[in-house]
Amino acid sequence: MWKFPKKYDVIVMGGGHAGCEAAFAASGMGAQTLLLTMNLDTIGKMSCNPAIGGIAKGHIVREIDALGGIMGKVTDVTGIQYRMLNSTRGPSVWAPRAQADKNAYQMEVKYRLEKQPNLEIKQGTIEDLIVENDRIQGVITKEGIIYYTSTLIISSGTFLRGLLHIGETNYSGGRAGDQPSVGLSASLEKFGFKLGRLKTGTPPRVNRRSIDFSLTEEQPGDPNVKFSFDEVERPRLPQVSCHITYTTEETKQIILANIHRSPMYSGQIKGIGTRYCPSIEDKVVRFSDKERHQIFLEPEGLQTEEIYVNGVSSSLPFDVQLAFIQSIPALRNAEIMRPAYAIEYDYVTSGQMTASLETTHLEGLFLAGQINGTSGYEEAAGQGLIAGINAASKALSQPPLILSRSEAYIGVMIDDLITKKLDEPYRMFTSRAEHRLLLRQDNADLRLRHYGYEKGIINTEQYARLQHKKKMMQEETARLGKVFKQLNGKGYSLAQLLCRPEITYQSLLNDYPDDVIDHGEDINMQIELDLSYAGYIERQKGEVAKFEHLENIRIPEKFDFSSVSGLRNEAKEKLKKHFPFTLGQASRISGVSPADISILMIALAKPRTIET
Repeated sequence: MWKFPKKYDVIVMGGGHAGCEAAFAASGMGAQTLLLTMNLDTIGKMSCNPAIGGIAKGHIVREIDALGGIMGKVTDVTGIQYRMLNSTRGPSVWAPRAQADKNAYQMEVKYRLEKQPNLEIKQGTIEDLIVENDRIQGVITKEGIIYYTSTLIISSGTFLRGLLHIGETNYSGGRAGDQPSVGLSASLEKFGFKLGRLKTGTPPRVNRRSIDFSLTEEQPGDPNVKFSFDEVERPRLPQVSCHITYTTEETKQIILANIHRSPMYSGQIKGIGTRYCPSIEDKVVRFSDKERHQIFLEPEGLQTEEIYVNGVSSSLPFDVQLAFIQSIPALRNAEIMRPAYAIEYDYVTSGQMTASLETTHLEGLFLAGQINGTSGYEEAAGQGLIAGINAASKALSQPPLILSRSEAYIGVMIDDLITKKLDEPYRMFTSRAEHRLLLRQDNADLRLRHYGYEKGIINTEQYARLQHKKKMMQEETARLGKVFKQLNGKGYSLAQLLCRPEITYQSLLNDYPDDVIDHGEDINMQIELDLSYAGYIERQKGEVAKFEHLENIRIPEKFDFSSVSGLRNEAKEKLKKHFPFTLGQASRISGVSPADISILMIALAKPRTIET
């Protein structure tokens, strides 16, 4: 074994979406950071869908950008179609989504990391951990190199003992074309971590030239959508359309006739899959009354003919895949370039990390992404960003960043991961956030950018723009409340008029050009939404305040739950396992009752447990 001569503040294992955000954030804070990945050519790779954003996921990307991450900026310069989902509904569920040029996205992420100060990138596979006194000291790679570090972030994606399935055939792999990580799972188990198995899947890719687009519905994009709160750095790539088609009764019958050949139904797959993104086999079995299922034909890039067939994820044999794909009229002559497959992989079961994403077993070890039981690029990137910030904070002797449920979707997600038992891959939805009117995608910078500035990953110029935006919003909102107009013999302020559902800021600009100032689309929209939904927003703020006292009662790091008299044994076990950061988090742990919280509150109020 050769000992690398430099000791790092942070080592990040894995170059997927979680690892890239973690490495960028940690190095941006000034921590000496090393990104170790199995293959330098797959950094930032979009393993599944060539898209970023979507319902709730788009909110997370905007939050990542507000905090100083790169996913939104990369999407803005590599997207080939943009849309705002749910635009006809209320603003709390508006969600940006973009098709990205898969190869351009990957190369852009790699380029940004390569030029990032304080960050080194090396090819290597971590096989074992170096631990002393239950604290991370370093890692040992498959290549026989020892790297020392103060903190380690594992963002292994689907690589931990990954097993791919196509029909009756299965083989080891982290994803199609890549080797799995085997040794690290055994190392984690050696140090007491409990692992489980999850499953995900991907659909086939077909050649664009073999599709009859005349039998599909065209889905154009919206050029006005963007992800970053900062200026788009370069002109956008040429834009394309997606297309919609549907399965048929023939499709259904082909799948049902071959369902016994699906490893999901033959018992070959042991891992648990997500019910929110089911395979086509699941769809025809679970929703047997449906005559057809929607399919989106999504381009993978400008320099490739590959089309991602979104909606038919499968693990059926290749011959069955070809048969059911060609049962769809638009795909009657389709050429499958890459078959669909399912993949099983190890993850660390819930209750083994804190709100900072640091594990309870080993000090200095942080987990981010699919290793925590989540699914999706955006969920992984959000965790990666927080893990990177908190690993660097620990190495630099700074306090961690803990986002509450009322501050961010990322806060909701992490709180769910540490307080709930996961029985399937976790996916973010707007319905998971009880305060979603406060957590809109459009106001993520107002909610979170100051945290990025405090941690040093948002620069002075970016923060100054935010302060200017806030100032303009406050001044214009106040001024609109003082300008009155007569309507039907009654006087109304412009602020009152803007509360009417049929009136927008733009219509006020059109009707009263001498009285309304155009501050640009972003600020105009913020003023409009804040005034239009003022009553609802204040109500949600009141709900947050009701429970804020619980969220503000901190639980000391080494608090002894077993010593609390009157606390039920089940509650003691659950609290020791999950070790919540606050009393609010404790209240959301399954098996901890309101009575337990009352007893715990009294115990925390005693002088020996007070933490300020």
